Amino acid sequence: MKILVTGASGFIGFHVIKSLLDSKHTVVGLDNINDYYDINLKYARIKELGITRKNAEQFNSIVKSKNYTNFRFIRSDITDDNTLGNLFEEERFDVVCNLAAQAGVRYSLENPKAYVDSNIVGFVNILECCRHSQVEHLVYASSSSVYGMNKKVPFSTADNVDHPISLYAASKKSNELMAHTYSHLYDFRSTGLRFFTVYGPWGRPDMAMFLFTKAILNKKPINVFNKGAMERDFTYIDDIVQGVVRILENKHTSSYDSSKKYNLYNIGNNKSVKLNDFIEAIENELEMVADKNLMPMQPGDVEKTWADVDSLIRDYAYSPSTPIKTGVAEFINWYKNFYKT
Repeated sequence: MKILVTGASGFIGFHVIKSLLDSKHTVVGLDNINDYYDINLKYARIKELGITRKNAEQFNSIVKSKNYTNFRFIRSDITDDNTLGNLFEEERFDVVCNLAAQAGVRYSLENPKAYVDSNIVGFVNILECCRHSQVEHLVYASSSSVYGMNKKVPFSTADNVDHPISLYAASKKSNELMAHTYSHLYDFRSTGLRFFTVYGPWGRPDMAMFLFTKAILNKKPINVFNKGAMERDFTYIDDIVQGVVRILENKHTSSYDSSKKYNLYNIGNNKSVKLNDFIEAIENELEMVADKNLMPMQPGDVEKTWADVDSLIRDYAYSPSTPIKTGVAEFINWYKNFYKT
């Protein structure tokens, strides 16, 4: 298939593209490479896919990979509807995987407009391009943050999610609503994926795994919010990629209802892990003890996440299998090599 993956220099996007390329799909990656976090890490991911920094810095120009004959990259923004429309018209994608978004719950308190631009305006542009270019299937990133103040666990896609507590969460809920509308009106498939706390090699510097490892190695205190009384459905990147790629390749089971145009799934580890246990796994791997700075709950944060992934298991034989200890060891090994520490 020919597949567009937006958010190509991002953590999940990079890994998804690599898996698709190894499976011999033709992929076009798109990313604006914004400075929400260290752009050097983003350029390093793209370099792994065979795109030099010099080429990746060019705007609105498709460049070829030196490593993969089936990969090309364009630095552009999904809010640029003219460039996006031309790209869809020229490439005629079979499937679109929209992972581009302004990420981060806490940053949405500081810069709300960035979320409206990318997560709402940009997403409408993606929907419009899929509509007019007869794209067979749109797979897009939602988030576990949509569950907001829900107390019932594990979180199910059947739960009411009308009470988000951050603009980031509200923007992701709006994506689900807009995708439903377009699937209904224009008769194309859309699948939303509510990601749960993804971690692993090449991970984001603003996420707990990265922040904790960096601070502990530098013998600096780590900020532990809600005084450690938090639980997260930490999900290793390989398990996430397995699920995303199975959906993109349409490798569903006999239980899947192919008549449904709109689908929504949780994608997580199907297990909630205490934050203090996660920190302990990092300490054990580093053979260092963390200096914990116990902090109050952050605005927009939730105490516990836990994904009910039964429907993804039923429809796509999804099988997350990476234990926390293994995932943490893989990340720390990558971190030490990448940063030469």
